[in-house]
Amino acid sequence: MAEKGRANEGRQDLIPVAERFISINGEGQYAGKLAAFIRVAGCNLNCSYCDTQWANEPDCAVEWCSLEELAGWASTVPAEHITLTGGEPLLQPLATELISALMQTGRKVEVETNGSVGLLMPALLRQGLPEQQARNLSFTVDYKLPDSGMEADMLTGNFEMLQPQDVVKFVAGSHDDLFKMQQVVLLNGLCDKCQVFVSPVFGKLDPADIVQFLQEMGLIKVRAQLQLHKIIWPNTEKGV
Repeated sequence: MAEKGRANEGRQDLIPVAERFISINGEGQYAGKLAAFIRVAGCNLNCSYCDTQWANEPDCAVEWCSLEELAGWASTVPAEHITLTGGEPLLQPLATELISALMQTGRKVEVETNGSVGLLMPALLRQGLPEQQARNLSFTVDYKLPDSGMEADMLTGNFEMLQPQDVVKFVAGSHDDLFKMQQVVLLNGLCDKCQVFVSPVFGKLDPADIVQFLQEMGLIKVRAQLQLHKIIWPNTEKGV
């Protein structure tokens, strides 16, 4: 049974879950598909456009859940995918163990991470999985562009651990952000390693400007995207 509490009152053998729910993936390679979402509380960044700030506050109300409880819940919901998100899930001491437990459900598991936390342990976990199971584990890694205020915290070494099923995600708030996105993509050869997505900060950059930029710069392998959950459920912060 999950324990109720605050994000700063936990136990080392439990995960602080801000919310868990069923919805469609709003972005990324599984956009539009139903998924079981597990949102872990707490984050080490403070992005200017953060839309889940409530889950990052020290006094955020959480369920303290065991690995077995979360895997059991995810295995029973009507969805093919599990999305582990935050906050920043990889800050949790049991993050790799949680990913392993979720993989045991037989579902596809996507781990969303903000790009500032090392990916080594989850990558080693995937490396040790059977080939078919390994293909069902993907990482969506943010690169925080200058307008986020958090670019200095990005760990580009994570890019070396990415595979074709993984995603690097950029959220651009200005044309300067788009030029920086192009620089990061080309410098790190990202389109040869994984999938690359770019979306606008909601309400800050016209999506048409992103499409025009990709066309003008010849970024033919970069995919523009919109956050579907913000279009379908505007002004809704939780459960989507």
